[in-house]
Amino acid sequence: MTREKLIAVAGKGGTGKTTFSALLLRYLSTHYDDKSILAVDADANANLNEALGLEVEETISTTLGDMKDPRLVPSGMSKDMFMQMRLSQALVESEQIDLLVMGNPSGPGCYCYPNDLLRNYLEKLRVNYDYVVVDNEAGLEHLSRRIINNVDYLLITSDATARGIRSAGRVYDIIKSVNINAEKIYLIVSRTQDGELSDLQEEIARTGLEVVGTVPLDSMVMEFDLKGKPLFQLPGDSPALKAVENIALKLKL
Repeated sequence: MTREKLIAVAGKGGTGKTTFSALLLRYLSTHYDDKSILAVDADANANLNEALGLEVEETISTTLGDMKDPRLVPSGMSKDMFMQMRLSQALVESEQIDLLVMGNPSGPGCYCYPNDLLRNYLEKLRVNYDYVVVDNEAGLEHLSRRIINNVDYLLITSDATARGIRSAGRVYDIIKSVNINAEKIYLIVSRTQDGELSDLQEEIARTGLEVVGTVPLDSMVMEFDLKGKPLFQLPGDSPALKAVENIALKLKL
């Protein structure tokens, strides 16, 4: 059996990271309706579910926080079994995409104690899917702790500014310093105008990253965000969606 493809998206907040993740998930679900897809929101400021139009009632962090209260564990059930059950309940299942929201690791559900249990659960879960897309926070908490392993593509997002490119370079430095297991690492520049990167070439070169594609500033995305509409419902002629499709094709996803 072919192993699932795992695509991790990372970047500073406000660089189009979640927008890219949502549109990539839209592409995969539209073009591969026979494939199973898992989305993992690993950003502490979780909002991927809103971009996908999915309701979330429980996160991994709240589940782990509840584990600290022994009164919540049913009589006759081990703590490990109870945790596995609660983790399964945190999975949001839909017709096109399933979603798992990690939540805030610095809150009451700190991951320090149950890293191994959580890692084992995710390893068992992901083999049921053809594609896994992980929306990470800039600090790469879950990747650096090896909670999420064997990444095929790690895509770092930046907006089309020198400051954004430098931030992407720092994310890349984190990746190298913690030796994250990623087969290929690329830079994606979002909110570009006319696709021009000429003014940013020196900054990009300093990062050591290869640009795999750009995502243009899109009035449709801005309108959907303004009205709180799921980006998953963007029309097919959205320039941003078309750009993400081109990136996916380039990566042979």
